Amino acid sequence: MNSLPLALALSITLSASAPFSPALAASAVPLVEEQRVESPAAPESPMVFPSSQEGAPVTYALRLPVLMYHHVVPDGQACNEMTVTAGRLEQDLRWLAENGFQTVLPRELAAGAPLPEKPVLLTFDDGYRSNYLLAYPLLQKYQAKAAIAIMAFMPDNWAEGFLSWDMCREMTASGLVEIGSHGYAIHNLDGRMGNFIPGQANGVQRRAGESDNDFYCRVLEDLRYSYDRIALETGAAPTFFAYPFGKTDPDADAYLETRFPLTVVTGPGTHAADLSGGLHQLPRFTVTMQRTLSSLLKR
Repeated sequence: MNSLPLALALSITLSASAPFSPALAASAVPLVEEQRVESPAAPESPMVFPSSQEGAPVTYALRLPVLMYHHVVPDGQACNEMTVTAGRLEQDLRWLAENGFQTVLPRELAAGAPLPEKPVLLTFDDGYRSNYLLAYPLLQKYQAKAAIAIMAFMPDNWAEGFLSWDMCREMTASGLVEIGSHGYAIHNLDGRMGNFIPGQANGVQRRAGESDNDFYCRVLEDLRYSYDRIALETGAAPTFFAYPFGKTDPDADAYLETRFPLTVVTGPGTHAADLSGGLHQLPRFTVTMQRTLSSLLKR
């Protein structure tokens, strides 16, 4: 993302209830001469298995659309390039299901699990509280999976407008959400207030003339601490990292690849990720109110 749109001052007062799921009432059906009528077996969905050899870095001979969301707002509220309404998100989840896409999680990819023929990875950056209040109930309703990359500094400091650790734990326990890293405070969470500043070292980038030791202390220690905090608080070691602002750095890349089996960048957003080359620095489609999934994925 390029900035945190008023998020540091945002107080979300909405409440969200879990979607209603009526229990199915089972009725006993008498059998005729103790014979049962067997239902036809459901056809097996085609699966795609890893193309890499066992023990090698995971690859798949397929392309994976990776969608990037950030903040979700109530219907009727004005949006910018980093926000979508809850109604738009629900429309997207419905469109994916109707068009045969099945959501997957980074940990499934990292484990080399068989993938559905039309997988899609949903990602949310920054860890806005709206991901819990508005997005999570929709994920439950549609039984869709999503990955949320958090700036771990925020739940550690009860930042208003961002997820708490309790929310992260609840979503993790559901099996629908995986919490990943967006760094600890490396997302320019200093005097820049999370904003991208042209001409500066943004996110994990090395500063001009920065020594190896200073880079290690400022950047790599931040990434390690984020990993450790997420693992401790959620009980699940994170398997994916989203680069702040989509900016990479050779030294940071080398470190991240030892920690995170899967990493994603911001753009260019023109094609699905080719998994035949591995699971690092996967490009994403930026979802906005102006860009429909049909225009993004039917290419």
